[in-house]
Amino acid sequence: MGFAPWGNGVIRLTINGEPRALDAPLSVSAYLASLGFDRRYIAVARNGEVLERGAFDRVRLEDGDHVEIVRPVGGG
Repeated sequence: MGFAPWGNGVIRLTINGEPRALDAPLSVSAYLASLGFDRRYIAVARNGEVLERGAFDRVRLEDGDHVEIVRPVGGG
C-alpha cells in the first residue's frame, strides 16, 4: 500500500490541495493509518462532504476525489 506525488499511481486524487496518487484503492481508514493518524482525532471531508468516523472503513478513495484531512490544534 503506497502513495506518492501525482503521477505514478492508479488512483489520482487531491489531498489537502496537493495532487496525490495511490497504488491501489484504499479506504479512508487505511489511508489515515498509512499516515500514522489516529482517526479519533481527525475530521475528513471527501468531495465537500464531511464523513462520519464510522464511515472511514467503508468509504474508499476514488480517482478524482478531493479530500481534506483536518486535525484539531490546541491553544488559546
